[in-house]
Amino acid sequence: MRDTGLSSSHPHLSLVWDELVLAGAELAPPTEREHAADADGHRLPSQRHDGQPGPRAQRAQRPQREQRVQRVLLLSVSAGAGHVRAAQAIAAWAEADFPQLQVRHVDVMTLVPAWFRKLYSDLYMKLASGLPEAWGWLYRKTDRKTTPDAGASVADRARQLVQRLCAHRLFKALDDFAPDAIVCTHFLPAEILGRARVRGDISAPVWVQVTDFDLHQMWLHEGVNGYFVANEELAWRLQALGVAGSRAVVSGIPVMPGFANGPDRSSAAARFALDPSRMTVLMMGGGGGLGIDADLVRQLLERHPALQLIVMCGRNDALLSLLHAIAPDHADRLLALGFTSEVPALMACADLAITKPGGLSTSECLVSGLPMLLVNPIPGQEERNAAWLMQEGVALRADDPVTLQFRLSRLLQDRSALARMRAKALSLAAPRAAHELLQRVAR
Repeated sequence: MRDTGLSSSHPHLSLVWDELVLAGAELAPPTEREHAADADGHRLPSQRHDGQPGPRAQRAQRPQREQRVQRVLLLSVSAGAGHVRAAQAIAAWAEADFPQLQVRHVDVMTLVPAWFRKLYSDLYMKLASGLPEAWGWLYRKTDRKTTPDAGASVADRARQLVQRLCAHRLFKALDDFAPDAIVCTHFLPAEILGRARVRGDISAPVWVQVTDFDLHQMWLHEGVNGYFVANEELAWRLQALGVAGSRAVVSGIPVMPGFANGPDRSSAAARFALDPSRMTVLMMGGGGGLGIDADLVRQLLERHPALQLIVMCGRNDALLSLLHAIAPDHADRLLALGFTSEVPALMACADLAITKPGGLSTSECLVSGLPMLLVNPIPGQEERNAAWLMQEGVALRADDPVTLQFRLSRLLQDRSALARMRAKALSLAAPRAAHELLQRVAR
């Protein structure tokens, strides 16, 4: 087995990925194994055994449409919630503002076998929450170009396995929908389709929406028409990596239309039976409720008797039950919710957000004018998100409960600091990022 650099500190990770690759190669149906070669960069035969043109040759022979863009395919990957939410936001803006467009959203993980989808999702969560240092190592290790003889890394092999398992169904989805343009909110489909465009197998332009305030090497692929990014710094970095300036569009990270047209504080508070005059803190732990602890919630309520807390537990039902149990002890100052689509209204009620620094959730905070206390960043993209947000003066970071208590106390006492952070957040916000993306793609 190749030494991946994980063998000394996390030997089981290397073994897991090697077993995944072997299992995927053995269990993939013959048609998927045939198409896998293409996902790794090898051309499929131009003819079938019956002498008729093969599927890729048929696509290449089709004349290019010259009409205006009418069909847009959005491709996400459900590794974490942010990539899917970005695609959902684009679809929602298309429905609201671009009735002439027919938009379809496909999560690429629905195109792989169910056994692998669960394994992939579970492994991501275990790495992100249980072994964050391993995730950070992988992130840094893959964020640089390798020489042709360097061999495939663990992450490369895992990505290639997903490509083997989904390539056939992905191209079938393209054939079924016949998009005039494709937008990828994850690097995996961008890599597959960028290669296909280079070979001439597809003619539809492929765009990439980067969903963090950081730019990882895996987002860059030959054959991609352009990139939508969060800020000027990322556009500068793209150009430094050889991407023409015209292909780097600074539009922001897409958020749902409800954030751009959110309710005012009083009406939002009334919806949840909250007191709009109280200082209110919104705690978010991501879709899985990571990073929120019932003891911490109790301590905050006890230390700050005038404070009102909203806690979004995501799909963490155990945490939600614990918070519901302690809520009666705190005189209607605690609102605990599971997974909800009411985030724009909840943010409208708040003065400050305690959150993990995911690209989507922090973009929603910016649009809502919410200063942030950042907790539990996953090493890699979330740490880099946190660094940018702190650099811009819209966030502070707390790496442990004691630091969080201290910084929260300071912010609650210094309303002028909160006001400055709120003004800066609004200045950085991109509420119409999805609208701008669709305008560009639909040209």
